[in-house]
Amino acid sequence: MNEQQLLMSGAKALDITLSEAQQSALLRYHALLVKWNKAYNLTAVRDPMEMVSRHLVDSLSVLPFIDRKTVLDVGSGGGMPGVMIAICQPDTQVVSLDSNGKKTRFLQQVKIDLQLDNFSVEHTRLEQYEPEQKFDMITCRAFASLRDMVNWSQQALADTGVWVAMKGVYPHDEIADLPAWAKVSKVTEIDVPQSDGERHIVHITR
Repeated sequence: MNEQQLLMSGAKALDITLSEAQQSALLRYHALLVKWNKAYNLTAVRDPMEMVSRHLVDSLSVLPFIDRKTVLDVGSGGGMPGVMIAICQPDTQVVSLDSNGKKTRFLQQVKIDLQLDNFSVEHTRLEQYEPEQKFDMITCRAFASLRDMVNWSQQALADTGVWVAMKGVYPHDEIADLPAWAKVSKVTEIDVPQSDGERHIVHITR
């Protein structure tokens, strides 16, 4: 099985339909990730096939929960899941934010190479980010605790907005540690193909 077959197998298992253009863009992103990772250490995963399953397919699993027009992906790192959202949902405006300059330079290159008009990059610390227009949704994957995520990003979320956090095992302790004003509206367990661990999507509102 090659990278394309692994990607398509994962998308099919998630019940996600990818157009040929989206497949091509995801594979070009993957090629850039493999290339830049050698010098920039974007991810600890080195094997290209493992990158498909652990990063691309895993990130695609959040797509059914992205139902807003503007999305801020915080602690985006190598662009997961922000780049996947931008590729697969062209009508959604996505901003990927990270404080690491090497990672944001990579993301700028992804934007240019993939011609992602609905994708932009912010190189700053999250708690210092004051967007002109607040976001409908804030996403994160493998970034900070839920408490830190909502505290550091609350100034960037619209009053009616929602946080959507990708987590592994059910985060009982993190949920219990949330500030009183942050309400968990839903926790969904998802079955991610090619993954050997638990996955949960946590929805939080004010």
